[in-house]
Amino acid sequence: MGTHAALAAGKAAVITGAASGIGLAAAKRFAGLGMQVLMADVDRGPLEAAAAEVRPLAQQHGAKVVARPVDVSQFAEVAALKDAAYAAFGRVDVLMNNAGTSRTTGSWEALEDWRRIVEVNLWGVIHGVHAFAQAMIDQQAPALIVNTGSKQGITNPPGNPAYNVSKAGVKAATEALQHALRNTPGCQVSAHLLVPGYTYTGMTRQHAAEKPAGAWLPEQVVDTMIEAVGRGSFYIICPDNEVTPAEDARRILWAAGDLVHGRPALSRWHPDYREAFQQFAP
Repeated sequence: MGTHAALAAGKAAVITGAASGIGLAAAKRFAGLGMQVLMADVDRGPLEAAAAEVRPLAQQHGAKVVARPVDVSQFAEVAALKDAAYAAFGRVDVLMNNAGTSRTTGSWEALEDWRRIVEVNLWGVIHGVHAFAQAMIDQQAPALIVNTGSKQGITNPPGNPAYNVSKAGVKAATEALQHALRNTPGCQVSAHLLVPGYTYTGMTRQHAAEKPAGAWLPEQVVDTMIEAVGRGSFYIICPDNEVTPAEDARRILWAAGDLVHGRPALSRWHPDYREAFQQFAP
């Protein structure tokens, strides 16, 4: 399989959460392909600094980079982002709903943090789809919508329930989106769920000044994403330097087994099931 037709010189990409991490890595990669890029993030200063890194890559191909501050939790701002993209480029071939945030929460603690995490991580994706999808379908050309999820939204590890809930919602919303797109006559837009592994991003830097040995770089995630959409994969589950694809698969299967076999919720972390899990996923 080659590169997806939407990832080519002259095509246009919109990326939220583009000031750092996976979003910035994607912007650089797309600009290097000769694509037009609209970079969006909530804080103007870091966004402008990131755009200054990307512009020389695009200019080598005669392409343009636009930076626009956007709070994805506000639909009016995301709708204005769509209008700005079409005004600048006349088309959007790739939409990466990538903006995300994380704060420490508990099941009955930090209500306002819960609200902000869900507003950005989940509603930001919903807003992006509602603002862009129909216009991208109407282009009648191959296009991509990539939503950034998380393994935490699949296996639901204890420690930050609000983040897990938001990313579980992204998974469900993206699955439904792809079903709707493939059943829309004449539609050439496909949706994809990007599930990074342990990646050294802005959120990781809050806890580690240097890249941990186990973490991937954002560029590795983007390379994996480009390869996966080229072969038509919906679920883009990235490994890292600590966890292999086989280990990811066993963890996902065990989590689903809680429902099938009637085990306690989150039995992977239950002392009575520790030995059974270790035998299942050594």
